[in-house]
Amino acid sequence: MSEDPFRVAFVCVQNAGRSQMSTAFAERERRERGLDDAVEIVTGGTDPADRVHGEVIEVMDERGFDLSDREPRAVTDAELSACDLVATMGCSTLSLDADTDVRDWALDDPDGKDPDRVREIRDEIERRVAAVFDEIDAGTGSD
Repeated sequence: MSEDPFRVAFVCVQNAGRSQMSTAFAERERRERGLDDAVEIVTGGTDPADRVHGEVIEVMDERGFDLSDREPRAVTDAELSACDLVATMGCSTLSLDADTDVRDWALDDPDGKDPDRVREIRDEIERRVAAVFDEIDAGTGSD
């Protein structure tokens, strides 16, 4: 297949919570749907933290995801402009090309929240990522 992959990005300020959870769920969706060659996943933050939030690591571990070795990273507007879809978490002021589909998910920051609230945020992210992959899957012609 010579077509460029569909590029999807998950972005928040610190790249230490919501975008990390989104990326983990997206990686699972990509693998389970057999879209490894069709979808590229980008994640980052505009002001990355030193580490992924502990409460995020804990609630993702409950679902079988180990985020303890993930490191927040910076992401540039140029990197995001090369994406087909950018999901921001309610905390970003990006100036991207008009061709980029930017969706603000407006999710609470899990940093410092109690475990039940972090689980609610996690579960909402999982639903939204699955919906994005339903759209991607429909657009690729895959069955």
